[in-house]
Amino acid sequence: MKDGRTHLAHKAEHAVDMETGAIVAVTLHGADVGDTATIQETVAEAGERISSVVADTNSDEAVKQVSADGPREVVTDKGYHSRAVVSELAEWGLRTYCSEPNRGRQRWSDQEREQQAVYANRRRIRGVRGLRLLRQRGEKLERWNQHLYDRGGMRRLHLLGRENILKRLVVHSGAANLGLLMRKLFGKGTPRGLAGVLPAIISAVNASTRLLSVPATLVRKFGDSMARAKAAQMFPIAA
Repeated sequence: MKDGRTHLAHKAEHAVDMETGAIVAVTLHGADVGDTATIQETVAEAGERISSVVADTNSDEAVKQVSADGPREVVTDKGYHSRAVVSELAEWGLRTYCSEPNRGRQRWSDQEREQQAVYANRRRIRGVRGLRLLRQRGEKLERWNQHLYDRGGMRRLHLLGRENILKRLVVHSGAANLGLLMRKLFGKGTPRGLAGVLPAIISAVNASTRLLSVPATLVRKFGDSMARAKAAQMFPIAA
């Protein structure tokens, strides 16, 4: 692992949309690989997923809200900050909001490009918008770590191979996004929460069914009366 222990483990990374809180991409890496060496793959995966969704969507409104080129801004904690990472993401055309650890005074000999990228990132994270984005990152990203790994029981998996573990991650992430969609549509994001409102939904459906059945009954009664009147005209009965 990263701390030197000989332990079989993997490191999962999630790319989360800051507006909706939905998980955009999931990547799996070895636990002995540092964060600064894996963020590039996660950002690239997020860009590929976003581009594929926009390409499959015919709605002009969806295209306006999401860039077809992928993410435009990257918000991370201080574990992902380094000169190489910040400068590389800047070359990709991304605005970085990476928390910067206190490294003291740094030297920038023959590293003008890296210096400009780090200083620009430092200026952004100290601004009002940068501080707000960093707070949202802690709220929307760390929430999934709690739901997937602690409450979801994925801290310890008995699966063989990286591919099987990644499949499990993708399934859990898809269920998390489905919960967001359910909350948007029904106001409840879990099956247990939805079960609490099922009696109300059933009652509303039954009430609407009764309301719809009233006109049909009236029409049927009106038709019977008209049929009787017509029969009386055709076959009069002598008193």
